[in-house]
Order: sequence, then C-alpha cells, then structure tokens
Amino acid sequence: MSGLIPYILFDGTAAEALTRYQEIFGGTLHLYDYKTLGRTDGPPEAIGHGMLIGDVELAAADAAQGEAALSMTGLHFSLLGTKDPGTLTQWFDALADGGTITDPLQKRAWGDYDGTVIDRFGVSWLIGYQIPEAADTSVEMS
Repeated sequence: MSGLIPYILFDGTAAEALTRYQEIFGGTLHLYDYKTLGRTDGPPEAIGHGMLIGDVELAAADAAQGEAALSMTGLHFSLLGTKDPGTLTQWFDALADGGTITDPLQKRAWGDYDGTVIDRFGVSWLIGYQIPEAADTSVEMS
C-alpha cells in the first residue's frame, strides 16, 4: 500500500458498501467480521475490518460501540484523472445508482470534465478527467 487510503466507519453497511465498491472499481476484497478478529466491541457478524485493494483502495469497518459512523461534510473522495474518461464516466454513473448527483459530470469552462455524486452509502465522490486537445495535423502551405 502506498499513499493516502481512506478508512471509513459505516453504520452497519461496511460489507455491502465494500462489495459494491469492488463491483464498481474491481480489485481484491478482504472482509473480516468482529468474531473472526476476536473483537467484542461490536456485533459478531459486523465487519471489524475490510479492505479493497486495486485501482481504488479503501478500508472500512462497521463502527464499533462508541465510535461515530460516517458523516461527510466539506469533503469529497477525488478520483480526478485516475483512469481514462470512459472508465471514470462509468464509475460516476455506477456510484450515482441509488445515490444523489450533486453536480453532474460535465465540461467546465476551463475545458476539463468533472462532477460530484454522493453514493447510496453517504460517501461523496469528485470524479473528472481531461480530454487532450487534438494535435494540429494541418499543413501550412506557402
């Protein structure tokens, strides 16, 4: 692992969320319930630790007793330019399924494309890309 990897505490939906993220982003998913981990600070069948490893890496668990579950304000998980435009558009659409598009994926005044969506689990995503300008292939005649 390298770089910043978000660790999300869900309110009982960690398995569902991580499974959905694996469907969208691909990768390898590891899920461990509280019982398997020997933890007693949450329901035995709840996710005590989960990890998605691949193009998008996330870790998550169901919040333990006394821990606050996810509440996102003033924050997006950014996937700007992390894949080709087609893949990023597919990811945006998949995250929007059951969620809320807060700003449609669209071309901006500066020429890039981006948009924001809050998925069905309450995670806010900023997704976008650049389309390189076509090379000038015209021939100047003198």
